[in-house]
Amino acid sequence: MDIGAFTPFFWMVRDREHILRLLEWASGARMLYNYIWIGGLFYDLPVGFEERCTELVNYLKPKLVELDDIVINNKIFIERTANVGVLSRDMAINYGVTGPMLRASGLRLDLRKVDGYSVYPELDFDIPIGEGKMGAIGDCWDRNHVRILEIHESLKIIDQCIVQLTTDHKRTRDFDPQEIVPKKIRPKAGDFYIRAENPKGELGFFFRADGKSDIPFRCKARACSFVNLSVLNELTKGNLIADLVAILGSIDIVLGEVDR
Repeated sequence: MDIGAFTPFFWMVRDREHILRLLEWASGARMLYNYIWIGGLFYDLPVGFEERCTELVNYLKPKLVELDDIVINNKIFIERTANVGVLSRDMAINYGVTGPMLRASGLRLDLRKVDGYSVYPELDFDIPIGEGKMGAIGDCWDRNHVRILEIHESLKIIDQCIVQLTTDHKRTRDFDPQEIVPKKIRPKAGDFYIRAENPKGELGFFFRADGKSDIPFRCKARACSFVNLSVLNELTKGNLIADLVAILGSIDIVLGEVDR
C-alpha cells in the first residue's frame, strides 16, 4: 500500500476482519484481548471455536496464493523492492535486528526454536529466511517474502494446535489459573531477562531486583520496532527518496513501540 497498490491491502483488511471476529468471540474484544493471563487463559475457548478456526485456515490458504500472484511476484513490486534497502547479515546482527528482518538477511534464528518455550517444541514448523531470489539477500523484497512464508508456517502451527485441542484437550477445569499465582512476587536479588518471539522480532523485559521489595529496582522493555528502526539510516544510504517509503514499510514498525 505504501508504494501505491491499494487493492491487496483492502483484501487483507477483509480477511483480517474474519480473524478479529474469531478473537472477539473468544475474548470479548477485537483488539485488546486480555485473554492470556499469567497461569493460563482467562477462560476456555467457546464451544465450536476449533471448527470455525479450521474453516478460517482453509479459507486463508488459497488467499495467500492470490497474494503471491498479485503482489510478491508482481513485476512492478519486484522492481520497487528488489536490491533496495539491502540489510546484510553482519549489519543486522551488529544493530541488534531481530525477527523477520533478521531472518530475511539470511540468519535462521527464531526464539521459538532457540529457547523452546511454551508448546513450540511439540510443533513442527520451518523458519523461512531470505535467499535473494529477486535481488540481494536482505533487500526489501526478501523482507516481504519472508513474512508471507511465515504466514504459511503460522497456518501450519494453527492446524497442529487444532488437532491437539480436539483430541487431547479436556474442557474441564476446576480452578482459576490466577489463583495459583501470588498477588505480589518478591524475587531474589539479581538481574532477570525474559524474551519471546513476536511478529516484529524479539520482545524482552529486563528486571533488576533487590530481594527486599516486590517493586523492581529497574525495569526495561526491549521493543522490537525501536531496535529494528535504528538501522534505517544504513538502509537508506545511496537510495532514492522514493525508495524510503518502501524501505520503511519493509521494516514494519509499530509506532507505539518506537514513540513511547
